[in-house]
Amino acid sequence: MNILILGNSLDAHAAHLKNALTDAGATVNYFDTQLFPTQLRMSWRPDTKVGSLALSEEHQLNFLDIHSIFWRSFSGVQVPQLKDSNQQYVAFNDSISTLRSLIQACPCHWVNSWQAYQFHKEKPLQLSKAKEIGVTIPATLISNHPGEITEFVQINEKVIFKPVYGGAHTQFLTQEHLEPKRLNLALSLSPVTLQEYIPGTNIRSYVIGESVYSAEIRSHAVDFREDLDAELIPRELPESIQQQCLAIAKAFMLEWTAIDWRCKPNGEYIFLEANPSPMFIHFENQTGFPITQKLINLLMN
Repeated sequence: MNILILGNSLDAHAAHLKNALTDAGATVNYFDTQLFPTQLRMSWRPDTKVGSLALSEEHQLNFLDIHSIFWRSFSGVQVPQLKDSNQQYVAFNDSISTLRSLIQACPCHWVNSWQAYQFHKEKPLQLSKAKEIGVTIPATLISNHPGEITEFVQINEKVIFKPVYGGAHTQFLTQEHLEPKRLNLALSLSPVTLQEYIPGTNIRSYVIGESVYSAEIRSHAVDFREDLDAELIPRELPESIQQQCLAIAKAFMLEWTAIDWRCKPNGEYIFLEANPSPMFIHFENQTGFPITQKLINLLMN
């Protein structure tokens, strides 16, 4: 059984899963897109839908030989530097278009799919979709309009801010951030996501297929990802919230994900985000949840 891991051995989670899948009897290789087009060779015929992937001169797989692919990280392509900028532009676009097309054309079982990752990039739409299926979300504003932001802050007593796309941790919004000159400069560079601050407990739920595993994350940090000493306590969620976990995964086209919640003192759960390629080794080690085994089952069945 041929299984690929999108990523490379420098990623501890990719290496961990490769070893676990190999121990379970699968033939596992990395699919490192940074090696395309210089080392990886890819072919596809749209008329017959026949495709192939050559990981090396000796190792070529037809698309139908690939049982599943685990999406750990997508690194784009790496085209050699050319003197002619137009040739560089054409070479890059031809390479990335081929890669994107063939990722979507390969008929194997993806965990997770290209479509799921594209949807994750549009986090405002992700929040809106969650609300649409009946999940509670924080009051949220995505904007680069100073007036809209000032009005939002006046309505909500305590506000946090974070990037729209990701790449930085959550912070509290202060009066210094709202100083007109500073605010206008920041918003002329990029929009920002603002949310009402939700007091309560951080909860992370891992969804793998039809299984849901959750833990309380005890941390005093605004963003628990900054807290290396955060404590993880296994927690059984109410049945209704477990069903919301499964509904979120389905609506977001995710076969596996980590969902972040904020549980208010009154017991209400507020959805924050669903990650399509979460880190899990530390969570598994601390809680004892069988995440690796569930991923093996998902990829091999």
